[in-house]
Amino acid sequence: MSDRVLGRGTLLAMGLRANLLQAAWNFERQQGLGWAYALEPALRRLYPAREQRLERLAEHTAYFNTQPTLASIALGAAARVEEERALGTGDAASMARLKAALGSTLAALGDRLFWFSLRPFAAAVGVLVAMTQPRHGWGAIALWLVYALPHLTMRFGGVAWGYAAGPAVLSGAFRDRLEAAVRWLGLLGCAVLGVALAWALAPAGEPRPIAVQCALAVGLGVGLLTAQRARPSPTRWALAFGILGLILAWRFHN
Repeated sequence: MSDRVLGRGTLLAMGLRANLLQAAWNFERQQGLGWAYALEPALRRLYPAREQRLERLAEHTAYFNTQPTLASIALGAAARVEEERALGTGDAASMARLKAALGSTLAALGDRLFWFSLRPFAAAVGVLVAMTQPRHGWGAIALWLVYALPHLTMRFGGVAWGYAAGPAVLSGAFRDRLEAAVRWLGLLGCAVLGVALAWALAPAGEPRPIAVQCALAVGLGVGLLTAQRARPSPTRWALAFGILGLILAWRFHN
């Protein structure tokens, strides 16, 4: 029995492969092929017989879709269930139900945590640092660190957490911590955005001309309105205004 227990090396390999979860995304199975590829190290460990391993691998190429970062948690839980299946407990139907339940729940949590909370928060921190420390690209570095560190921690740690807790990974305190992270990121993001706006209006305590303040206020209002629209996306609006700002800065500098 001990030779079928997944070790840290196997979980690490799954975490590494999880970064390619969407490399083979398609409309029919969406993340299914990437899911099977990420789970393959566990299947190789659990099923030494090639025929049985390929059968399980083909089973996992079925439709699957969730938020890409939190998919690591589902991978760990699925590996735990596959470990039990290798020992004679469970079946394909229970695995399919687990993937469906975790996929939908993690998608809802992950979208709010990463797309709607952490990403805007990281952008606000990056803008604030860029305004206060305009040289050497510190703003870009701050944005990357604020987003990448939680993202990579969840990519690799999520596999281990999902494996340790199994199918019940989202039924305890772990889900409460994710919900709390969403709330705190929202509050902190508002605070950072307020400081960034204050600095933009009066850098180093010196108020800008009234025309600049009005332009900033209008820009903020337009940004808030466009952020509520599905198309064009807020990212495209931000890129468009960023390019416009660079053109204007270059024009007036010359």
